[in-house]
This record gives sequence, structure tokens and C-alpha cells, in this order.
Amino acid sequence: MKILNLYAGIGGNRKGWGDDHEITAIENVPEISKIYQDFFSNDKVIITDAHQYLLEHFEEYDFIWSSPPCPSHSCFRKNFSCNVGAKPIYPDMKLYEEILLLKHYFKGYWVVENVKSYYKPLIEPQLLQRHYFWMNMEIPHKDFPKDTINLTGGRNEHEKDQIKRLQTKLGINIDNYKGNKRLMLRNCVNPELGKYILDNLTKNKE
Repeated sequence: MKILNLYAGIGGNRKGWGDDHEITAIENVPEISKIYQDFFSNDKVIITDAHQYLLEHFEEYDFIWSSPPCPSHSCFRKNFSCNVGAKPIYPDMKLYEEILLLKHYFKGYWVVENVKSYYKPLIEPQLLQRHYFWMNMEIPHKDFPKDTINLTGGRNEHEKDQIKRLQTKLGINIDNYKGNKRLMLRNCVNPELGKYILDNLTKNKE
């Protein structure tokens, strides 16, 4: 399949997909895209805005995975605003723009992933682990190990300890790279979850 992996980050969702597909990854942060390219050298990596790229190129692919930025939708960000005094922000509606575009215009398989929101979703998703998934395929529910991130978002855990724990959990090592390692790892979808969804897609196609 020709796969489009939007907001690719360092490739948590991608890790279990193997190399049998033609994968294009979109990431707008050069330092992060460099890590992704090092991990997945066979993928084509484009440094650009994923939201605009989707609009212009969605018809070129068989399967699209999108993980738009989640902070404006998250329970943690909302609770942080209410309890600590951070400034409220608008929920980023690009999330729903992409869902609607894919649902009504795209002829292939698609998945849009985001965190569990502080509000009732405007379009009903499926819940797997701590993630919301909007998709156009049948995915049997599966109980994945609960994420160990607590209500403080791990902020009461020493940063180095959290990075070590997350790297072990994800099977991803970024010790030799610079940048906000904690955030890069926190933004990863569990590789087992990403593989589970692609495996079910493959079964559907068969």
C-alpha cells in the first residue's frame, strides 16, 4: 500500500509497520524528522505542514494515518487551565476538518488519532487505550496495557527517569539526539497499537 503518515513525530505508530509498504511521512520540525528518517530510512520524509499536505495530496494514497496536535483537546490541558491558572485556548478544529475531509472525500482506508478529550466528541470515535480513533474500518476492541502517565502528566517524576521509562515502554531509544526528548516520547502512539490497527486493515483488504 501507499501509506501517508501525518504528524509523524519520531514514528511511534510507524514502528511496527515493517517495510512492505511505500510510506510517506510528514513532519514539520526538522530535528524530529531527522530522527524519524534515521529510524525508518526506507520512508520518504517531507518537512511541511501536514494539514495542508493532506488537503492537496490525499487522493494519492491507499491508507492515511493522521495524529493532529492534541494539547488543545486534552483533559490534562483543560484541568491545568482550571486548576493552575494557565490561559484557556480554543480547541483546534483542524482535527474535525481532517475527519470530515477523509470521511466524505477519501476512497481509501483512514485513521485519525487523538487523545481523550475534555468534552464530548463532536463526532463519535472508538476508544483504544487512552486514545480516540476515528476510522472507516472495523477494528475489534482490544485491551492494551494501561498507560502509566498519571494525572500530573508525569511532572512529579524526574525527567530523566520518565525518559528512560518511556523509551523502555516504546522500544525507542533517542539518547543520542537533542531536543525535548520527554515530549517527543510522550507524543508517540504505542507501537503495538499502531501495528494492531494496520494488521486489521490488512485483514479487511484480504
